[in-house]
Amino acid sequence: MSVELETVDNGFTDNAGCCSSEELGRKSHHSDKEKNNMISRLNRIEGQIRGIKGLIEKDTYCDDVLNQIASVQSALNGVGKLLLEHHMKSCVIDRIQEGDTEVLDELLKTMNKLMK
Repeated sequence: MSVELETVDNGFTDNAGCCSSEELGRKSHHSDKEKNNMISRLNRIEGQIRGIKGLIEKDTYCDDVLNQIASVQSALNGVGKLLLEHHMKSCVIDRIQEGDTEVLDELLKTMNKLMK
């Protein structure tokens, strides 16, 4: 996955704290608008996946199925980019300002996984 960060109107509110440390572990905090945006995108992706399953069950021509798979991958990459952008603009900045530089190693590991 190739990750290109760009500023887009993605429904995320700037400086709306993303992550916080709690006794049981870290949690993300997204506004209802942010959650609804991501959930809506994921619901569409879920429908696309079901559609691909149906295409395979109907023995649809391989190239058509592969194009649908590429579309789903692109849509998932889009959700990942939105979440990564918000994470970097809020969670990562907040943790660095708190003196927690380990977040950079965490972020680099995550970005490496996203780019595989």
